[in-house]
Amino acid sequence: MALTDFHVHLRPDSQPSPAEEYFTQENAERYLAVAEERGIDVLGVSEHIHRFRQSLDVWQHPWWKRNAVDDLDAYCEFVRTTPLKLGIEADFVPGREDRMANLLDAREWDYVVGSVHFLRDDAVDMDEWDVWTSGDPEKVWARYFETLGEAARSGMYEILAHPDLVKVWGAERPHPGGDLRRFYDRAMDGIGDSDVAIEVSTAGLRKPVGEIYPARAFLEMCLEAGRPVALSSDAHVPDQLAHRYEEAVDFLTSLGVTEIADFSERRRTMIPLSA
Repeated sequence: MALTDFHVHLRPDSQPSPAEEYFTQENAERYLAVAEERGIDVLGVSEHIHRFRQSLDVWQHPWWKRNAVDDLDAYCEFVRTTPLKLGIEADFVPGREDRMANLLDAREWDYVVGSVHFLRDDAVDMDEWDVWTSGDPEKVWARYFETLGEAARSGMYEILAHPDLVKVWGAERPHPGGDLRRFYDRAMDGIGDSDVAIEVSTAGLRKPVGEIYPARAFLEMCLEAGRPVALSSDAHVPDQLAHRYEEAVDFLTSLGVTEIADFSERRRTMIPLSA
């Protein structure tokens, strides 16, 4: 029986957080020590792709241009000197699938985490480029889940990260009313046609929404479609590893989930979920 944490960052999103300060053996050992203390059997790291210069071959968004200062291959080489599994968190950018696939396929990952943070040039989870400044929540949610389905269908990812990230702000942003399954449905054709694992993430418990990603109704739909689960915390510092995992395990157990995904060389195996 096991617990995993794959969606993990070795540094905070805030700047400055230079690679030379965080991509070190000492920092990796801090993460590994906390993982051992908290019963994490399988630990991987998946830095944001927009932190690396090579990402600008995919997209030239100002946020990416501001942050893309490190070398992707140096990151890969560093992680391979540690016991950590090697992953990357790569945004889905509609219309740039071939460029992103070329970047990803040129490197030997254990897994790739796919995420949707932007709808066109606007962000769902940042004050800067905030999609909500003029966004009708019905349209924003619809477009978000349509894009999520496209990301799943693209076949570029082993894990679909924080699948309902659009809810991140909770009451701090406009929210559509009614049965939210009408939005989840927009993603389900792509998810159902894919081989992607659905991330159950405790990161939402640290955000204004105060909920696990994804919502129960959405995860039920993904499970009914035959999708496996990957368990993660989206930690950006060691103390966030396995954040409130007891709640995630209870959540999964209540839905009848007994196995979670493990990854190596972009191949998935299923392992028993630890109590």
